[in-house]
Amino acid sequence: MVYYGQTSCEQDTERYIDVVKYVFNSYKKEVPLVINTMGWVKGEGLLLLSDMIRLLSPTHIVQMDVYDWKAMAPLTPEHVHLAPGLYTKGKRQAKCKQMDLSIAESWKSSEGEEDDESAPEYKLLYIHPEFPRAGVAGEARVHSSILRDMSILGYLGQLQPPDIGSVLPLHSLVPYQVPFNAVALRVVHTDVAPTNIMYAVNASWVGLCRIPDEIRCQTDGPVLLTQTPVCDCLGFGIVRGVEMEKKLYHVLTPVPPENLRLVNCLLLGNIAIPNCILVSQEGIEGEIPYVTSEYNYSILGSGKLKKKKHFKKREYMFQCDYT
Repeated sequence: MVYYGQTSCEQDTERYIDVVKYVFNSYKKEVPLVINTMGWVKGEGLLLLSDMIRLLSPTHIVQMDVYDWKAMAPLTPEHVHLAPGLYTKGKRQAKCKQMDLSIAESWKSSEGEEDDESAPEYKLLYIHPEFPRAGVAGEARVHSSILRDMSILGYLGQLQPPDIGSVLPLHSLVPYQVPFNAVALRVVHTDVAPTNIMYAVNASWVGLCRIPDEIRCQTDGPVLLTQTPVCDCLGFGIVRGVEMEKKLYHVLTPVPPENLRLVNCLLLGNIAIPNCILVSQEGIEGEIPYVTSEYNYSILGSGKLKKKKHFKKREYMFQCDYT
């Protein structure tokens, strides 16, 4: 497993391809492999999908279309063979632009045998719904952000003692103490000044990773990486606190201790901790940890979350519970 650290690969497609290559190279081909591709199939997303097909060489592709939407052609082997990718080119893309249709057709027939050998070989299973409004954006009953929050809540539920009926808040769980100089640190999705790195890490969701290089630090740390590594991720955790005097990270994670001994890198992405975990902490008098009601929206880079107007209002709400 590799921690990509973002909800979309649009901002860093090169790293996305590197991650896919890294994961695919560990595939032993002893059992069938099912690849669930992302839903970004417009513009550069469609070009990137062509790159993925060429890279992974699947035996079957299942393409599920949307009713009355003609923006995406069937991904037949012939189409992928000719279509350009984001980082790869179609086999005859450049030449066909310089020829008229009749010349291109004759060139296709004369070189058909050679092209068939290099064209991708897979079976396309094309599913096209015939009922109106199937797959229309905004009408899904559960959106990706909700599913992501539910996955995080389920993962953190492993921290809860099995014999306690109520949910323990973050401040009641015992964290691991990790010295600054024992792990390297890297923010994946943006550039953060070294003087502000601890503000970014505190109360954040992190990937617990292992890089092949040994962590060498002659001081008490912290150890900051200059580039984002593509490496194994052993699990996830929450940096519950940063103790500057003792140079310690306080990390909450359900990863077993024998695996934590292998962790030497913390990767911070833009995956947010569900708000209900921070806001719904019971047994607290006064201010809630990690939550503030006094916020200055005039600060550069601050602002309220944007509303997605194409989403329809749901008639029900999800109860936040990670037991």
